[in-house]
Amino acid sequence: MQDQDRSRRDRSRQGPANSQRRDSLGKSSGDSLVNASSDTDPSLDANGAAQAGFLVCGLGSLGQHCVVNLKTFGVPVYGVNQTLPDQWEIANFDHLIDHLVIGDCRSSPVLEQAGVRHCRAVLLVTQDERVNLEAALTARVLNPQVQIVMRSHQQNLNDLLEQQLDHFIAFEPTQLAAPAFALEALGDTLLGYFTLEGHRFQVVRQRLQAGHPWCRHRPLHEVNSRQRRLLSHHGISGDTAGRLPVSPSSLFHRWLPTTRLQEGDEVILIECDSALTPSPSVPEEAKPLIRRQRGQRLRQWLALWGQWSTLKAGLWSLWRGGGRSSQIRQVAILCGATVVALCLLGTVLFKANAPAEVSHFEAFLLTFITLFGGYGDVYETLAEFDHPRLVQSFGVLLTLAGAAFVGVLYALLTEKLLSLRFEFMERRPPVPDRDHVVVIWLGRVGRQVINLLQELKQPVVGIMPQVADTDLLPTVPLLTGDIATALDRANLGTAKSVVAVSDDEIQNLELGLMAHRFNPHCRAIIRTYDQRFTDRVAQIFPFAQVICASAISAEAFAGAAFGEDVLALFRLHHQTVLVPQYTIEADDTLNGLLLSEVAYGYGVVPLWHQRPHHIGQVMPSEDTVLHPGDRLVVLASISGLRRIEQHQLATKTSVVEVEAALTSDARFDGATEIARITGLTLGTARQLMAQIPARIPQPLYQHQALRLVRHLNRIQVKAQVIPSSDA
Repeated sequence: MQDQDRSRRDRSRQGPANSQRRDSLGKSSGDSLVNASSDTDPSLDANGAAQAGFLVCGLGSLGQHCVVNLKTFGVPVYGVNQTLPDQWEIANFDHLIDHLVIGDCRSSPVLEQAGVRHCRAVLLVTQDERVNLEAALTARVLNPQVQIVMRSHQQNLNDLLEQQLDHFIAFEPTQLAAPAFALEALGDTLLGYFTLEGHRFQVVRQRLQAGHPWCRHRPLHEVNSRQRRLLSHHGISGDTAGRLPVSPSSLFHRWLPTTRLQEGDEVILIECDSALTPSPSVPEEAKPLIRRQRGQRLRQWLALWGQWSTLKAGLWSLWRGGGRSSQIRQVAILCGATVVALCLLGTVLFKANAPAEVSHFEAFLLTFITLFGGYGDVYETLAEFDHPRLVQSFGVLLTLAGAAFVGVLYALLTEKLLSLRFEFMERRPPVPDRDHVVVIWLGRVGRQVINLLQELKQPVVGIMPQVADTDLLPTVPLLTGDIATALDRANLGTAKSVVAVSDDEIQNLELGLMAHRFNPHCRAIIRTYDQRFTDRVAQIFPFAQVICASAISAEAFAGAAFGEDVLALFRLHHQTVLVPQYTIEADDTLNGLLLSEVAYGYGVVPLWHQRPHHIGQVMPSEDTVLHPGDRLVVLASISGLRRIEQHQLATKTSVVEVEAALTSDARFDGATEIARITGLTLGTARQLMAQIPARIPQPLYQHQALRLVRHLNRIQVKAQVIPSSDA
């Protein structure tokens, strides 16, 4: 394929590769440490030419890791920080940054001195979101074309800004890092999980056991399917040593397609299920049957209560009950029975002494009104009855009884409402008995970890020192109070993992060690912020899975600085794997390439391909050619993003020799296969087939060449891959 001369990722990067290193502490002759009043512009080289640099505002933990990742792309990186720290978190950081300005990144003069007018991207990663937003607006005024990557957890505001502003993207580091903590808690089987266009993708590790259908007879290339891709393979036999394909990636495509799987081999796969669908509802034709069943159960219940013995037993059980609730029930029953008796007695008494025109119903109404505080309204009416003094005295008795009943009724209702409120507050599932995950500290990261674990149908328990609100994770068992006591109540002895994700890394280490003391067999996942602290803890406590949230998130920020939209990330073989999506442009490093060339040349794994106004394809064919407007989603490490950015395609070293075609149809079909898999024109492929034996005029990647040979052999065309040394 013809090399692309220009790219949207290359068009503004003009920095000289051999420019003098400038020390951010001002120790070298370049003196890159300036304050806001300096007139030095780092975006101009010695000859006054503009350099497309990358500006990082806020050099805390996240900012320093962003600088480290950006420097792997070989681009000039500038920085702005409010103060000069006494010590950098990352060793030799002062030698990584090309220019440092001390000042407020919201100030136009500060951004001017940092070279924002000539920068390709600005990363705003301070811990103050208001500062980030103000600095983003200032940078956009100074440079309307600059790519802005902002740190913010205001998701609604982020979405609105992305809709209104071009070249703008906002991330929340906790949202990026939370899946890594959740997946580490699940063990070594599920390594990655994300959704894309209604499809669920998961990265799984699988060790083949005896009797597995893949063992001993299936080669590795047959593991791939329309819903699955093989990422890595580790065989126990070691017979592939020295024969593994050369891949630009240390994670992907380092397996030989012809290797046969054996018992005990370990494979890592990415799988995609069918499109996610809502939970099934009750069919319309089944609803009448359900209603009939409910009616039958109601009639059976009424029939049972129609029998005196059953009714008697039911009333007795209602009266006896048990505990405090039975006492409340007995008081309510007595009050109710008393009211009913007084109503009946009052009705009989009033009717017996009332004038002839007063009916039984009117006598009941007079009794009811008097009972519930209406004695003054019926007093004059009672004077017209026979024996008025007796009737009026009985009315006073009814009023007193009614007042007492109303007081009891209010007390019972108040107590019941309060008990229901507390019962609602405490109505949470019980703590699981075993194989659950204990998440300590339910901040933003802790809540997201629990939500993801619930989505994956994993039993989980949350622990926090203060009492939780009723609306905080209502379907999750929560334990509050002293952490040590809560760990004991959380059945830690049978737990699968413990995740400590508070905002204090020292406290997280303490919680992780405490959990390991309770249960040495559970996984301890510890959240940290300082990279040196992370390395020391991981070295001294090998049982702990120590994750530096800033280091993970920074790779997504660095990728976004080059205009890539990072959809998700996960950890694989102690490296961060990103899920970026590309929209192909005319001057793109991806335009015109086969997906096989993208995969094996850049060391990435294509997951999704979609042409404009077409339905996207999961695990697209390697023979797909990319065109402007296409959308492509891949798995890539930060080095893979760098190779795509810099158009660093790996060298093709495999040569395919076509030896013979057994039939005339095979000769015709062979030309079609060669054109489809290699990207040659159909005319060139047919000319080659007319001259066999012959070699394909352009080298291929080893996976690509072996696949071509397999397809040719299936259609009765003999071909082979010539070793690079012989070729």
